[in-house]
Amino acid sequence: MWFKNLAVYRFNEPFNLPADQVEQKLQQHPFQPCGGHDEFSFGWTAPLGKSTDTLLHTVNGFMMVCAKKEEKVIPASVINEMLQERIAEIEEREARKLPQKERTRIKDELIFELLPRAFSFSRKTFAYIDSQGGWLVVDAASPKKAEDLLTLLRKCLGSLPVTPLTTELKPSVVMTQWLLTHSAPKDIVVEDECELRSPEEEGGIIRCKRHDLALPEIKNHLDSGKQVIKLAMNWADRLSFVLDENLSVKRLKFLDLIQDQLADIEAYDEVEQFDADFSIMTAELARFLPRLLELFNAEDTIK
Repeated sequence: MWFKNLAVYRFNEPFNLPADQVEQKLQQHPFQPCGGHDEFSFGWTAPLGKSTDTLLHTVNGFMMVCAKKEEKVIPASVINEMLQERIAEIEEREARKLPQKERTRIKDELIFELLPRAFSFSRKTFAYIDSQGGWLVVDAASPKKAEDLLTLLRKCLGSLPVTPLTTELKPSVVMTQWLLTHSAPKDIVVEDECELRSPEEEGGIIRCKRHDLALPEIKNHLDSGKQVIKLAMNWADRLSFVLDENLSVKRLKFLDLIQDQLADIEAYDEVEQFDADFSIMTAELARFLPRLLELFNAEDTIK
């Protein structure tokens, strides 16, 4: 349940919808498995899994949701092989060259025929709403995955006044200065991984892993104009992560100071364990996210 990535959004106005009303609205779009000819299915599922049908799970005022997407998989090689065979058969029988429009139609018909026999796979995307702090946090490594969840949530709620984090200073400029002048804030420890990019269009990219970023060779790249677009860091010995130029948090880890809190809690079943994890995680992120805003002079737009 611990989030590994953070796509962070800020509410532009207070989120005051009660949990029971949010639950009712989510019930409008529950997840349903793909039908025979469906290419995919997308809807809400219980964050706690099969132990409950509740689509919203609330702990200490934090509301967790879980979107589930199932997709049918038909290998492109299978489609192309069958398509070429079908086109060749028609062209030979009718002694004519099929135009592109007709080829596309045949391909669509072929996919429709194959869908009921296709394999399917599913994945879940978790998110939570911190109505008191004004955050919406999605455990998603890609912007599209986060936006898919937001689109579904907006469809259920009618509106969702959130925006990605914006900053007064570019994160890449700030992180570059940290490396260039060794001036990271006291609660930030720069670790051994970064990604540098030249500012020119299609500029070169340097990726460093398990590398001492204080070495002169890194400074040489920065002096030549490259900027930091990803940087591994540790916050207050509590969290470690990679931060990118869009303030997206990747490969998030909750360190020993946080895990020790969990060790002191005796959970009797999976639900209690889930609640303990969720409670500790959200409490920690409620402290970290405001600090993230401060680090980059981020504009706080909530009213």
